[in-house]
Amino acid sequence: MANFNKVLLIGNLTRDPELKHTPSNQAVASIGLAVNRNYTTKDGEKREETTFVDCEAWGRQAEVMSQYLAKGRPVMIEGRLKLDQWQDKDGNNRSKLRVVVENFQFLGGRGEGGGGGGGGQGNYAQAGGGGNPPVEEDPIPF
Repeated sequence: MANFNKVLLIGNLTRDPELKHTPSNQAVASIGLAVNRNYTTKDGEKREETTFVDCEAWGRQAEVMSQYLAKGRPVMIEGRLKLDQWQDKDGNNRSKLRVVVENFQFLGGRGEGGGGGGGGQGNYAQAGGGGNPPVEEDPIPF
């Protein structure tokens, strides 16, 4: 049976990227993305639905996203779904679905949606071998 795990999202950042480093000094950024869907009900009423998606970027991508993206800035993210599982302090099993960023593209112009610099339409695709965390690292819950 074939497997395919690919996500494409275009939305606006809900907060500034949060950059951290693992004990082995690997950069990881937590990014919140809001993706809107406009639709019309069968009664002709226009509505908007917003989905909030947690994303994480690793390595050089994390550093670039943290440097040039800011709250409100539009971005396109290409990645894969990843399920994080852990036990909370009370021993309950918890899980969270995230998108691991494999590529991204800046959208909009300078100063659009929260500023952030970096400007123009650019493309950043896995420079520095980025995208995937080292196997020995545990996921970092944000």
